[in-house]
Amino acid sequence: MKILLVGATGRLGAALFAALAQRGHHVLGASREHSDHHVDISNCATIAALYERIGPVDAVICAAGSTPYKPLHQLTHDDYLTGFHNKALGQIDLVRLGLPSIAPRGSFTLTTGVLAREPVVTSAAASAANGAVESFVRAAALEAAPVRVNAVSPTVVTEALEQYADFFPGIEPVPLERVVQAYIRSIEGAETGRVFALG
Repeated sequence: MKILLVGATGRLGAALFAALAQRGHHVLGASREHSDHHVDISNCATIAALYERIGPVDAVICAAGSTPYKPLHQLTHDDYLTGFHNKALGQIDLVRLGLPSIAPRGSFTLTTGVLAREPVVTSAAASAANGAVESFVRAAALEAAPVRVNAVSPTVVTEALEQYADFFPGIEPVPLERVVQAYIRSIEGAETGRVFALG
């Protein structure tokens, strides 16, 4: 399959790129920096330009998106907008603008996270954005068929615990390889409208 991987240079993206390539897929890596194809998912013009450059694809994965983390009383209107644009609307635009480019039975796999179902202190903006992505996936799958739309929703990955453990007290981590397998299930399987929750 010809697969567009957005967020290819991060920890998860790099692992996905390697695993998918090893499985014989032709993977096109895209990110803001340091990849073959430039895209900023907070800017829909760059998404449209990316699809125009690469042409038809069999699958699209988004492993990108960031949100601000602040105490509730410090989060501003702009913080929520930033989180929504960078995490939710950017992924929604990948689907919206990608529908004309995706193969008839292709797939989109988006990324949410544990904060949609298990919020932590300072995660209000992130939880709201992740929840929006999950709701969109379920709704979009109803109308996109036979194109499939899913999301992967991991907890903190084991390999990132040193950096993020303090933000997720008591939440069970998940190995990166298990997260990668969930994306493979979404891409190579037949399910749609699913949020694959890990952890």
